[in-house]
Amino acid sequence: MREKSFYITTTLPYVNADPHLGHAMELVHADVIARYKVSRGYDVFFNTGTDEHGQKVYKASEEAGLPPQEYTDKFAKRFLALQETLGLSQGLHFIRTTNAEHKKAAQEFWKLCDEAGDIYKKNYEVKYCEGCELEKTDSELENGRCPIHPNKDIEIREEENYFFRFSKYGERLIEIYDKDPDFMIPDFRLNEMRALIDRGLEDFSISRLKEKMPWGVEVSGDSQHVMYVWFDALVNYVSTLGWPSDTKSFERFWEDGTPVQMAGKDQVRQQAAMWQAMLLSAGLPPTRHIVIHGFINYEGQKMSKSLGNVVDPFELLSEYSVDVLRYFLLREINQFEDSDISRDRLRESYNANLANGLGNLVARIMRLAEDHLDTPVEISEDVNDEYVSRELDRFNIHKSINYIWEEIGKLDLLIQESKPWESKDQEAISSLVSKLGEIARTLAPFMPETSQLILEAISKNKMPDTLFPRK
Repeated sequence: MREKSFYITTTLPYVNADPHLGHAMELVHADVIARYKVSRGYDVFFNTGTDEHGQKVYKASEEAGLPPQEYTDKFAKRFLALQETLGLSQGLHFIRTTNAEHKKAAQEFWKLCDEAGDIYKKNYEVKYCEGCELEKTDSELENGRCPIHPNKDIEIREEENYFFRFSKYGERLIEIYDKDPDFMIPDFRLNEMRALIDRGLEDFSISRLKEKMPWGVEVSGDSQHVMYVWFDALVNYVSTLGWPSDTKSFERFWEDGTPVQMAGKDQVRQQAAMWQAMLLSAGLPPTRHIVIHGFINYEGQKMSKSLGNVVDPFELLSEYSVDVLRYFLLREINQFEDSDISRDRLRESYNANLANGLGNLVARIMRLAEDHLDTPVEISEDVNDEYVSRELDRFNIHKSINYIWEEIGKLDLLIQESKPWESKDQEAISSLVSKLGEIARTLAPFMPETSQLILEAISKNKMPDTLFPRK
């Protein structure tokens, strides 16, 4: 077993619709970090899965005319297929929140919070966004609607539920934020949580009446209630490790493994405040880093099922290879801000940066090597670009791949200036091949298949088939 351990998790998407490009982006971001950590000698636990309870899923199953479990089984397979298609493999685990072991863990987590005095029951009236499955304060609404789901009416709900004493944890959350400036990346996202705490945290509902919404984990000791979907779902980050029964795995990857969570910008409150308060209540260590990405917009509009502009990653994969899709998600979309894409922009980027860029560079260098070198150039397996390593340690994926393309541009310029096809200088050509090999090694976490194809071509001293045919 490797001495160093590392834990990384994506959020779990709801299974009320097919996977979209945003899901693929978060998976690929996490996969880059997982692959990088494995290359640096870490034992990696990479968690993904599906969030299968709650009002949205229950309503979608009813509309589909399927029992909830059958409905979630169907869509869970689609999300599992996406991670397999994207080539995710490093330490990968896939959890479903309908798994029996997860349900047991959620009930045990509830008991710990209850024993800490942080769960109580009361009647309440609240403004509620079904799209977010979250209660909303007036300050979070714009013109009386949720800014993330403006097409959905805000519901007014009144019933008796169990509540979590979120209000108790403001000061302790601030302590976590102040202790580690890298707790949230990028750090400006944490300002939202500081402002939320300054306004005063409000306890939040953590159950639903079973007679109204039966699809959830039953509350321990009260069969009339099921757990609110966010309370249940967040526990997956530790239940996937076998907690509470498998303490060895939990200690290795959560307590000692620098747990990192990746999430979208609409999840800051849930990940950085609600979940951290729940961990404090249960007596468990907080997350080490939370990495927040922006949204993907399509031709100037937020992707939405109602607008019919959701980009299906499987459809893109019918036109482009897995590594091309990974390139789009890693370089053409800003990691931390919202980004706008279109089919035309993707095709232009493909031709400019892959077909005419990296693909052409590989062909030119390997043609020179095949024609003028007697033996293959050996490429060290220990290539470690200091800049890329430093940025990946900071989870700056976008900066890292941009840097690699800068190096590709420099190598292309060097060929233009040195004109090795005229001199046929074997030492100069070997140097070009060596630099190409270094780029290929550095590219491995980002575009693993492409990296391997380039390294194989170098090892055989032979020009490969066209890596990226023009579109």
